[in-house]
Amino acid sequence: MRIALKVAYDGTKFFGFQRQKSVKTVEGELIRALQKLDIIKGPRENNFKGASRTDRGVSAFGNVVSFDTENLKLVQPRILNHHLKDIWVLGIAGVGEDFHPRYSAEGKIYRYYMVDEGFDLNAMKRCSKLFIGTHNFSNFARLEQFKNPVRTLDDIKISKKGKLVVLEFSGESFLWEMIRRIVTALKMCGLSCLSEGEVEDMLNLKVDRKLPPAPAENLVLWEIKYPSLRFEIDESSVEKAKREFFERFSRAFLRAALFEEWFNAL
Repeated sequence: MRIALKVAYDGTKFFGFQRQKSVKTVEGELIRALQKLDIIKGPRENNFKGASRTDRGVSAFGNVVSFDTENLKLVQPRILNHHLKDIWVLGIAGVGEDFHPRYSAEGKIYRYYMVDEGFDLNAMKRCSKLFIGTHNFSNFARLEQFKNPVRTLDDIKISKKGKLVVLEFSGESFLWEMIRRIVTALKMCGLSCLSEGEVEDMLNLKVDRKLPPAPAENLVLWEIKYPSLRFEIDESSVEKAKREFFERFSRAFLRAALFEEWFNAL
């Protein structure tokens, strides 16, 4: 039977998603746990596939992997989570034999988080509209050989949440570093360092130097959309994940509050 898992992970703890020799990766840790429990023999034998090979530092709330297995008794989120660290299996679904988590997807949603530095949100929103639609994103990506640089961005939403600005990107597929370089452009628009005309030129003309990508640690693969696929949620696993999320949130919040006090005292 073919199984799909919805997984979340803290990307700062890994050297990216894709398995590599001698370093800790998300895919490597998932395969290790599945093999330890005798759920799969190996990634090739059991046709293990991932939806998105997120870069080093990039986190996910809704990446998806799939594999073939006969050991259905142990394919349970609560059991898998017991053997995983910094990765949380949040949902499970039985899928067809031809299901591929990348090629069966309809689209992806990413979110990028920034501290508000006094951005002009209206300027950022105007600039963001230039990216929506089908474009050659060569100037906003780290290009890979033989990969088509033309992509379609369905939507970019920009919202303020307290002291944060959240940018949400929706599209079928994205180039390497594409979102993070667009984020840099939008940030510069919000700080009046880049005009709409300059952004438009970057999309349509050849440039000598590209904008650098924004830091990977603030990017999250939020969701992968599939037609008619619904993940079964394991409540005990969700509660465990909530407890661990809150512990990490508490530590980060207290450190942030400390430095905010220091900043305001100067």
